[in-house]
Amino acid sequence: MKISVIGIGQSLRGDDSAGLEALRRWQEQYLETAGRPEVRVEISELPGLALLDLLEGVDAAIIVDAVQSSSAPPGTTLIIKPEELASFTADAQSAHGWGVAETLRLGLSLYPELATCNITLIGIVGKSFKMGAGLSTEVKNAIPIACEWIEKEAQAFL
Repeated sequence: MKISVIGIGQSLRGDDSAGLEALRRWQEQYLETAGRPEVRVEISELPGLALLDLLEGVDAAIIVDAVQSSSAPPGTTLIIKPEELASFTADAQSAHGWGVAETLRLGLSLYPELATCNITLIGIVGKSFKMGAGLSTEVKNAIPIACEWIEKEAQAFL
């Protein structure tokens, strides 16, 4: 089984870099899993529709990204499965304009073969997305949880 683990975010926009940081730390902590030949690790600062290219040829994908939410407090870590994407935009949404959920929904409608790819989105609720800001304390504290979830999801596919 081929697995893609994808960290998404903008490194210079505060909590928007949560996906990048979680993926970096997961690689360090779980080197045995991250280094397996069937695991492809990808970093993408602004994937947009190019996210669909990162899913090409894999059986499963774990996408880690910062999200915004009006009801969940900053630092909350969410696991969103493809069947939950329809409700994802109602409350929590990507920190990017054209977000991961929208891209995946479009990809599933345009490329039916993506339906066979088991996609998990791990979202970390951010607090501040200002240019030049660092990670908030809440998001820093959530990174180890996100790493554990990345590993758990990866192990489920291996």
